[in-house]
Amino acid sequence: MARQNRLNDLSGKEWIKFQKSWFVHNPPPRGKEVLLHPAKFPENLVREFIEFFTKKGQTVLDPMVGTGSTLLACIDSGRNGVGIELNKQYCDIARDRVNKRERALKTSGSKIRIINGDAFKVDRYKLPQIDYVITSPPYWDMLKMKGAFTQKERKKKGLDISYSKDANDLGNISDYEEFIDKICTVFAKIYKILKNGGYLTIIVKNVKKGSRMYPLAWDIAKSLSEIYTLKDEKIWCQDDQRLAPYGIYNAWVSNTFHHYCLNFRKEE
Repeated sequence: MARQNRLNDLSGKEWIKFQKSWFVHNPPPRGKEVLLHPAKFPENLVREFIEFFTKKGQTVLDPMVGTGSTLLACIDSGRNGVGIELNKQYCDIARDRVNKRERALKTSGSKIRIINGDAFKVDRYKLPQIDYVITSPPYWDMLKMKGAFTQKERKKKGLDISYSKDANDLGNISDYEEFIDKICTVFAKIYKILKNGGYLTIIVKNVKKGSRMYPLAWDIAKSLSEIYTLKDEKIWCQDDQRLAPYGIYNAWVSNTFHHYCLNFRKEE
C-alpha cells in the first residue's frame, strides 16, 4: 500500500531530489518590467520551494513580495498567494505581472491578493490561515553600501539603488541589532497565522560591511529558533558570477556567491 503524502504533491523521486542540501541556480536575465527593483529573486526558484512545502490549492504568504515573484510562482503551481509590499510602485508592478500571467494562462484557479502595506503590520490585514511562508527580506542596509549591486550603472540608467526612502523600510535600518530585532518581530507575528506544522523559508545571506563579516543568516536563524523550530538550510549557489580581485596580495576577502534558504517549522 502506497504511503500517503501529507506535505506536497511530489513523487518520491522528486521529494528526494529536493532534499539535497545545496543547489546551483543561475537566474535568467530580468525582464524590463522588474529591472527597477534592485534585488528581485527568480520565480522559478521560489516555485520549487512552494511545490515542496504545499499542495495545490493551499495558501502561500510573502510578506516582502517586491515585484511579485512569489505570486507568479503561486499561479504557475496552482497555489493561492498573498503578498505584502511597502513600496507602491513595486506593488503596481506586481499587480501588472500577475494580471499578465493570468491572461496568458487564460484560466487560473489561484486566488491572489496583493497588499500595499507594511509587513510589520501583518497581524492587522485579516489574513486567512497561511499554509506556507517564503520570502527574501532586505540583506540589512547593504544596498546603501558603495558598489552594492553595481550601483553606479543602475544610477546611470535611472533604476532604483534602494528599496525605498520610507522610514519603515527594513532596508533603511542602519543599526544591525535593531534590524535583527525588527525583522524577527515580523516573523513572530506571522507565526500566529501560520498553520501548525506549516513551514517558513527565509532566503538570506551573511554580509560584509567594511572589513567585518556580519552573520546575518545565522543571527536570524538563532533568534527565530526561540519561536520556530529550525529544520535545516539549503544553500543556493550561483556559479555564473564574475570574480573580483578583492584584497588581492593583501588580505582575505571572499567572492560570496551563495545564499542560505533557512527552513523553519511551526511545531506547537
